[in-house]
Amino acid sequence: MSSPVRNALADYVAGRSDATRVVQAVAEAFYREGGSGKGEALISLMDVIERAAPGVVELARTQSAPGFRVGLAERRFPREYENDLRRAAEAVLASWPADTGGSLSPSRFPLPPSLFRRFLTAIQRLFIS
Repeated sequence: MSSPVRNALADYVAGRSDATRVVQAVAEAFYREGGSGKGEALISLMDVIERAAPGVVELARTQSAPGFRVGLAERRFPREYENDLRRAAEAVLASWPADTGGSLSPSRFPLPPSLFRRFLTAIQRLFIS
């Protein structure tokens, strides 16, 4: 099964969807992966998203499960930054391993050292509790 992020990026690069779908899919995957190291492939996209529209993505606490729900803020992604977003999406798609079906495999993106991972987990627990 292919990744929702990969599908969103491919549709955006091909002109079949708008930046809103890409922003939502990338931010959700990036924040969901947390400190596991799997979201490193999306850093270039998140840099463009945060530079173009800081706060375009909202993190909201969920009552049903630990963690956060990622949602789009009320404003749209600025049109003048769409070329930067498209270039970053093309670069991520070009570097994405083809044999994994779009998943962000841990073998391609190594996990951070265990001390760092424990530190990130402790920080996440502060926000969850």
